[in-house]
Formats: sequence, structure tokens, C-alpha cells
Amino acid sequence: MKGFSLLGLLVSFAFVQQTAAQKSLQKKEGYYTHEMKQLQQAIQQNFFDSSSGYYKEVVLPKPSDNPYCYLWPLCTLYQAANEMEKLDAHGNFMQPLFAIIKDYYDPAVPAPGYASYIMKLKGGDRFYDDNQWIGIAAMDAYARTGKKNFLQTGNEIYRYMMTGYDTVLNGGLYWQENKKTSKNTCSNGPGIILALQLYKATKNKIYLDTALLLYNWVNANLKNDAGLYYDNIGIKNKRIGKAMFSYNTGTMMQSNIYLYEITKDKKYLNEATAIADSSLAFFYGGQSFRDNYWFNAVLLRAYQHLLRYNNDRKYILGFKHCLDDVLLHHKTAEGLLKKEQVLDLVEQGGMLEILARFALLEQQQLLN
Repeated sequence: MKGFSLLGLLVSFAFVQQTAAQKSLQKKEGYYTHEMKQLQQAIQQNFFDSSSGYYKEVVLPKPSDNPYCYLWPLCTLYQAANEMEKLDAHGNFMQPLFAIIKDYYDPAVPAPGYASYIMKLKGGDRFYDDNQWIGIAAMDAYARTGKKNFLQTGNEIYRYMMTGYDTVLNGGLYWQENKKTSKNTCSNGPGIILALQLYKATKNKIYLDTALLLYNWVNANLKNDAGLYYDNIGIKNKRIGKAMFSYNTGTMMQSNIYLYEITKDKKYLNEATAIADSSLAFFYGGQSFRDNYWFNAVLLRAYQHLLRYNNDRKYILGFKHCLDDVLLHHKTAEGLLKKEQVLDLVEQGGMLEILARFALLEQQQLLN
């Protein structure tokens, strides 16, 4: 018993020392940049298959799994790559990823888009949201660089996503192309953002009209009384899927910020702030993230965007509390960050984006 107690004390002491060391590191300048670089390296070591040039979905795939990842994880890495290029003027992170994404390109009618799996390996169904995430990252890069290839990608994905629009349930975009069973916030929220990004880039009114059409539909059908957003509405039974994910709230919040920038109408900024308040209490009122790291990365985009017009840092600092908990308590021996039992690339890509965004906030001295 004494030996057990002594062992327990030694383990506790080691944990306290490790925790103290991590907390001390958190106070140092460049902490989030350091964590970002470590995670980027760990992702390459654990998920990238150099022999094929593709990424794996999980660290340890089962024999029955596809050998390489679906499109969604690449969407998360592509946005993270854009954020990392903001930190490194000479970085080339987006182009190698897009070279992989092109192998998912499906030119099928009614419009070209990206399939859920590698085309030469039989491809897969197309999801409107997966395509939109690529378009949003491309348009973010266009706003940053002015390179026309990013604008071309955004335009092409807009054309594809609008093939998912009809007047069933009075409008809205479907989630999945060949199984039109629901219309989701996750396919309409990013659709609004992509349309508004294109409007800002081109001033073509059709994009603003589209954004407002989708914006009004989501708010009429999937917004709840708490100012947050439900996941979907079923086509046949009109039943609301009442799960609330941080990314759905994030896209709708950021849509309001873009609309404020474009129209100068303060009702949109007020709405964005109201959503920020509701989301802060719901998603970051506890000690840790409620859902997937990448879902939180999308809400962080909106919080970071809001800082341009509202200098209250409580949203960022509330998010930071949960992020620091992850870095302190949920790092694996491989240098990855663990929320679920399976280490998957979507989670890691989301955390990489979060860390890149926090590295920039840290440089801007907005984390005090």
C-alpha cells in the first residue's frame, strides 16, 4: 500500500510538472505558431502516404477501409493551408493540396464538381458542402493574393452548388447530390458565404441575390429561438434535425458579417453579435469543445472576422480557454490532438486551422 501511494505521488508530481511546463510555454511568444508547426509535421508523418501521394483518413485504417481519405479531410487541410500562408509569405501550402484535390474532380453533368473520393478509384457521390468548403478557401486565397485561378475555382463551385437548388420546401440547397433527402444548414450556410465572397470580388448582383435567397431560407427554416441553428430539415416528413453544431452557427454568423460589409446595414452586424453571444455561452461555456475540432474552426472564422467591427475579445478568449485545454490535456504521443477514440484527419485539419488562426491573433497581440 505504501509503495502504491508513493507511485501515485510520483505520477501526480510528474503530471503537475508537465502541466506547469506546458502552462509556462503557453505564456511564451510564438506559442501557437510552435504548436501549429508541430501539428503540421505530425499530420504529414501520420497521415500522408508518400508512396501514393495521398492522405489517409485515419492513422490506423482497418483492412475494410478505403486506403485513402475522402474529400472532406482535404477541405479542412486546404483552408488551414490558406491560414498558414498568411503567416509565411514564402509558404506554398495550398498548391500541393489542390493538386491532390484535382484527383477528386468529376466533370459529370449537370455541372463539374468534386466527388467524395478519388475518381480513378471509382469516385463517389458529390456533396454540395464539401465543394463549398473548397470554394470558400479558394476565395479567401483570392482575396489575399488576387490570383485568378482561385476566383475561377470559386466560380466553378458556385455553378455546381446551384444545381442543388430547387423550390422544394420553398427553396434551399440539398446536402447530397444523388440522395436528396434533406436540406441542411451545412450546405446553405457555406453557400451564402461563397456567394458573398464572389459578390465582393466581382460586384455581380446575381451572387448577392443568391446569398440573400439562401440566407432568408435558413433563417426561416432552421434558426431556433436561442439564436443558434439546427442541422437540417427532411424533405419527405419536414422533420427538423435538431442537432446544433458549431460550424452551422459559424457560417450563419459570418454570413451576417459579410452582409454588413456589403450593405452597411447595421442590422446584420447586430445579428452577428447576437449569434456570437448565444454561441459563446452554448459552445464555450464549459471546459472543453462540445463538438468536432473542425466544426469549431468554422465558428472561429466568424469570431475572428467579427473583431474587425467589434473589439470585444470575449469570444476569442472564451474559445482560447477550450483550445488551451486541448493542448494541455489531449495531445497524443504522435503529436496529434485527440477528441474522439479514432485519430482522423478531419479533426487534425480543423485543429491545424485553429492553431494557424491563433498564431496570427497572437502576432496581432489580440489574446491578452
